[in-house]
Amino acid sequence: MNWQLLARANTHPLRISILEVLELDDGRCLSPNDLSWELQMPLSNVNYHVTELFNDGLLELVDERPVRGATEHFYRLAGGEGDSPFAAEAVKAGV
Repeated sequence: MNWQLLARANTHPLRISILEVLELDDGRCLSPNDLSWELQMPLSNVNYHVTELFNDGLLELVDERPVRGATEHFYRLAGGEGDSPFAAEAVKAGV
């Protein structure tokens, strides 16, 4: 994890919310649909930001499941369960 990626992720409030929800309970594994429901945001918006977080290396794909002719993807914070990129960076910074 580097500061540039973390700063880039924090450029949109929805990305921060996605990361916070996935960090709850020592790390959660959720689909964009689950996140959309929890955050009460349109699925298209959540899916876009989840994809960007994944492309930036802040999320990892952990499962896929067929649903009504499509594939539902499940993500968690990169680094495994309970290993938050925010916590690691905060420790390095002495926060």
